[in-house]
This record gives sequence, structure tokens and C-alpha cells, in this order.
Amino acid sequence: MSSLEFEPPKYARVVLELRRRIEAGDYPPGSLLPSESQLVREFAVGRTTVVRALQMLQQDGWITREHGRGSFVKGRPPAAARATRPGLAVLDRPETSAGVRLVGVDQVEAPGPVAALLGVDGGRVLVRRWVAVRDEIASELVTCWFPQELVFGTDLDRPGPLPVGLRDHLRTVKGLRVDHIAERLAARLPTGDETGQLGIKKGEPVLSILASVRDASDAVRFVAEVVMPGALHELEETYSVPD
Repeated sequence: MSSLEFEPPKYARVVLELRRRIEAGDYPPGSLLPSESQLVREFAVGRTTVVRALQMLQQDGWITREHGRGSFVKGRPPAAARATRPGLAVLDRPETSAGVRLVGVDQVEAPGPVAALLGVDGGRVLVRRWVAVRDEIASELVTCWFPQELVFGTDLDRPGPLPVGLRDHLRTVKGLRVDHIAERLAARLPTGDETGQLGIKKGEPVLSILASVRDASDAVRFVAEVVMPGALHELEETYSVPD
């Protein structure tokens, strides 16, 4: 297998097939999915793999699981607006939210793409990182880079989690008004640190969204990256088509 080919993890194959059956009407809303034991036999995988697949389906709104009864189909979940606006979700989510775990606050040298966006070639920036966990599964790793002039006078360099979202904090303390966000989406292999934080294997691809947060003059004020396990997420966009 070449470096550009990826074999999806076993749980992802189970998730994708069950989604396909739900969308095809094989498992209509309200119906009971096959039991864990039946799925283990059908897909020739371990029980842990099946449980993880069911957890992901529940996390994304396809099914509901009831202890002692089984997994019931809810149908295709409605597209959530926040799912297609990861950068905006990062701005508004307090680090004290349920399922958010702060994993680091540090001064680092900005990586190349971030340094280019911030205009701090070779300079050090503040980085904050946290992991979002849903149903005991790491759903995304968020890293935010801030230039020193934005950090001064704020709580961004304090080691504890922020009780309000970044946008509210910076608007209150610095008078910063975010005007728009530019996002870059890429599929790639995870770094060693990302595999550990997200609990995935090094061969499992991730989706990376690099968001540059800008003011009304189009100046980049800080940069955020959202890294998501590829098997856990799909991005959906709805837009009008001109005549």
C-alpha cells in the first residue's frame, strides 16, 4: 500500500455501512439495530470495535442507545450549522464546557503556515490547546496561536481554562471585534502528538481546518487549527445557486 492510500479503521467501516443502510431505509427510524453480538459476527470484528462504531453513530445523531434494550435508529440527523463552521465554534466555546479538556498553554515558535498568516516569521507566539470529547471519544483537537501584542493584558497566558469563549474574552478585554474567518481544509496524516491526543492510529487520516481570525481590515489577529479524526466527521455545506 502506498503512502497515499489509507485503509479505513475497522470501526469506520462499520459506521459507514450502518449509515448507508439507515439512509437506504433498510433500518427505518424507530427500528432496532442488530445486537452487538450480531454485528460482531457480521463484520468479523471485535466487540470493542462494534461498541466504538455505535458510540460514533450515537454521537452524530444517527441512533440512540438504551441500556439493556439496544440501539434504536433516529434517521439521518439534520445538518448542524456549527459542523460547517469549525472556526466560529472554536471562538464561542468556553474551555470550561462539558467535554472540553485543556491540554496546554505555552510559548512556542510559530509553525511555518501560522507564522506566515500572523506575520511573525521566526517569532514566538502563545499557544492554547484543548481536546473536545464526546461520548468518551476524542472528537477534535484545537490549537490556537496568538501574537504577543494580542496576549498582553488578557487571560490568554494563564494556565487554567477560560470560562468564556475567546471571542467574548477578547472583545471585553481588548475591544477586538472579529469580522470574518478564512478557513483552509486539508486531509493529512496525524502527527505523533495528534495520535496520542485523539486516541487514533498513526495511519488514520485526519481533517485539518486552519482558520485565520480577521478583523474588519482583513488583518489576521490569531490563528486556530481544528484537527478531527477523518472517520468521525463529515462536512456539509448548503448554499444558494445564482441564476
